[in-house]
Order: sequence, then C-alpha cells, then structure tokens
Amino acid sequence: MNDLHNNYYDEDTLHEECGIFGIYDFDGNDVASSIYYGLFALQHRGQESCGIAVSNTKGPKGNMLSYKGMGLVNEVFTTEQLEGMSGDIGVGHVRYSTAGSSTRENAQPLVLNYVKGTLALAHNGNLINAAELRHDLEYTGAIFQTTIDSEVIAYHIARERLNTKTVEEAVERACQKLKGAYSLVVASPRKLIGARDPQGFKPLCIGKRDNAYIITSETCALDTIGATFVRDIEPGEVVTITPEAGIVSSKNMAVPKEQEARCIFEYIYFARPDSHIDGESVYASRIKAGRFLAQDSPVEADLVTGVPESGNAAALGYSLESGIPYGTAFVKNAYVGRTFIKPKQSARESSVQVKLNVLKEAVAGKRVIMIDDSIVRGTTSDRIVKMLRDAGATEVHVRISSPPFLWPCYFGTDIPAREQLIAYNRSIEDIRKIIGADSLGYLELERLPELVNGLPICNGCFTGNYPMDPPKEDIRGEYFDKEADLEKRILSRP
Repeated sequence: MNDLHNNYYDEDTLHEECGIFGIYDFDGNDVASSIYYGLFALQHRGQESCGIAVSNTKGPKGNMLSYKGMGLVNEVFTTEQLEGMSGDIGVGHVRYSTAGSSTRENAQPLVLNYVKGTLALAHNGNLINAAELRHDLEYTGAIFQTTIDSEVIAYHIARERLNTKTVEEAVERACQKLKGAYSLVVASPRKLIGARDPQGFKPLCIGKRDNAYIITSETCALDTIGATFVRDIEPGEVVTITPEAGIVSSKNMAVPKEQEARCIFEYIYFARPDSHIDGESVYASRIKAGRFLAQDSPVEADLVTGVPESGNAAALGYSLESGIPYGTAFVKNAYVGRTFIKPKQSARESSVQVKLNVLKEAVAGKRVIMIDDSIVRGTTSDRIVKMLRDAGATEVHVRISSPPFLWPCYFGTDIPAREQLIAYNRSIEDIRKIIGADSLGYLELERLPELVNGLPICNGCFTGNYPMDPPKEDIRGEYFDKEADLEKRILSRP
C-alpha cells in the first residue's frame, strides 16, 4: 500500500507496508474487539497508523462506523471507543508508511459511501500501475482524499459495482485492472470478501471461530483470537463469505503456478515466526536459512547469536548445523518502537544502542558469529559489529540469511534505489570492510526456493528479474531503466 508521493526513512531496516484483518460473525456478535486483538497480533507489519471499521448487517445499509489514528493499536484505541463500535462485520488495518505520507487521512481502512451502499477496504501491497489508474480516474471527475494507491482500488470497485450484479464481481473486475501486489479484505453491508493478486506476493488466509469467519494476513492473528486456520486464499483467488453460502471461491484471475511469485521476505523477515504461509512454516524457513549458511559459509567460532528478532531463528539453525553453541548476545529494549525520537547527530547516543545493547558477559573473549536477516545500507551493521567488539568479542563473523540486495522492490517492501544499497557496485569483501567484520557471508541465491520447499517466489530485489515489468518511472521518486543500467554496467567493464 504505497504512497504515490513518498520518500524513504534513512533507517537501515526493511519495512513491510501493512497487515489486514476482516471478520464476519454470523451470530451477530460485535466484532470490534476481535479486530483489535487481531491487529495487535499483526502490529509487526506496521506501527505507524491503524484503523477499524464495523457495520451491523441487520441494520440499514450504509451505516459503517470507523475510527483510525496515528500510532500503535493500543495507543489509538481505548475500551470506550471499541465498546462504541457495534457491528457484526468489519475490517481492520495496521500500516507502515514512508516519510511524507504519515497522515491520518492515509490510514486505513478506507470507507466508501456510494450509490450502492458502503464499502470498507483494507489493502496490503503496492500497485505498479497506481499512478496511471489514478490519472484516469482524476480526468473523469474523481476527487481523492488520500495519496495512497488503496483509494484507487476502492474507486474502481465502486465504479465496477454500478455495472455488476454483485459486489464480489465488482471486486474481481477491479482487480483485473490492477498490476502489482495486493491482498484485500472488503466488508460490504452483507458480505466479507478477500482477494489476492495472481502472483500471490502478499499472504492472505481464512480462519474460523465458532460461527465467525476471518480473513487476515497471517495465521498468528487467528491464534491470538482463538480461531482455527481454515486455508490460505490462493494467488488469483477471490473469496466471498456469507451466512447463506459460506465460502464461495472464484479463481478467474489465477495464473499457471510457475508464474506465481510470493515475496520471499515474508519468510525471511516480515512475518511472525509462529505464522504459516501457503503451507510453509515461517520458523522452519528461518531455521533452514541458518543451516544453509552453516553449510555454505562455515567459520570457526565460540558463539552463534542472532540480531533480534528475525535473526534469532536463523542463528539457531546455524548452531544446530555447525555444532557451535547458540546464545543470547543482545538485549532489545521492548519499549522502543520505530517511531521513537531519534538522537540528533550531535548527541552521543546512538539510535542503535537505544534499541539494542550487548551482554558483555556473553561475548567477552569469544569469537562470535552474528546472524542478521539483511543488510540494506550498512549503517546499522557496522554499529552492531562495533558494539560486539567494544564488549570484548575477539572476532565478529557476520552471516546474512538472504542474498545481497541489488535492486529496488516495487511490490510493497521499501528497498530503496540501487545507489543507496550497500551491495550495489561493491564486492562482499568491500562490504565486509565497511561493516568492520572479520568475515561476511550471505545466503546463496540458489537456496531461496529450498526455504519454502519449492514454492514459486519473487527474487527481484536480488536479481533484477521481476515477475512483471517494473514502471519506467519509479513511483518512489527514482527513475528506473533496467536496460540503460545494464548497458552502462557492460560498457564500464574493464
């Protein structure tokens, strides 16, 4: 869910765009509190804004109650607010946006009142043709309240609904115009609808609790509210949930399996380790990544440790494969989110040290293998390596549970322009020197399919081979021309 006029934070970490949650209780019970706890479980997918919209299916159409705000779920919502949101169907959203788009107006869900009633929509992903679609809508009279591509989707659904018999048909027709990554949950006055793009970039699944059905980004949200997992929504599938028909599926948008392209970073970093995506355990994928690193990039050491949180499982995998003891070397401040006030450059405090501290007793006098999920710009990795050395580590060997980033992402992950990536035009040895490690090893590109037992994945950020042509005009403000870049590199070879 990209902002069409965005810039990027200078944090050396990756960010997912958002998490979505929808529920329909056929018994008529209020669902706002269940959405709240579902969003709480998805908080890792976005900490900047959140929102909930609910409706009563027995009441008059068009009566959708919504509330959204900036901040964490437990900061935005109070008990009184939730108790005031009466309704048996609803959707929720947590968002991580980019700089310049941190406004309440851009928070979701989007609630649309139109001639056929009311829609509440939550979206995870990023469209690569959003600017084009938005331009077409503006020139036919559409007035936009936000700068996010999710509103483009909502408008197209509303327009298609004027010429279709059902809202689910309108959703499907609108989706056929979209290019890029989108997992959607839509609440109409009497239906809960989920849709996943044909490549299946972002996860989406169905759960059930008593007589209520849930559509959400990750299975961990189902566990949190005591729901059972029913199944994943497949790439290219639109599902409609009603009391009369239960789950009705349409797969008109499905593509051949080899054209599917799940974001591999859901398994490496974004998703919670207790989630399962398309039948694969996120935790097991990270354990595998660590084992592969131990096999392909072995080194003698005394301790294997992970950079919290996503590096921990991979570090355990490395330890299990290598026989080198696994241990905790970092203490993370649980009360520091991504929105804390960062120290000025003139201050002595490092933003990394505010979030993370080293256990000196664990690393002093030891050769340490430090496992992390990625290196983006390198500005955090060098500080963490230095922190380990300052705590007495005699050697620091860095292992990364993904290949080097060489290309930007257009499908919902804020991997920046190539020139800002530390691996761009640098060798692994160059990067090792920059971050100050004794050795550096990345996960081999060929290992990625093994992490997910052969599921088709997107590896465009590592290879530049995207599942679909990226926009010539980089919607994040950078101009992208793969052929020109390739020509430039060829001509510059010695």
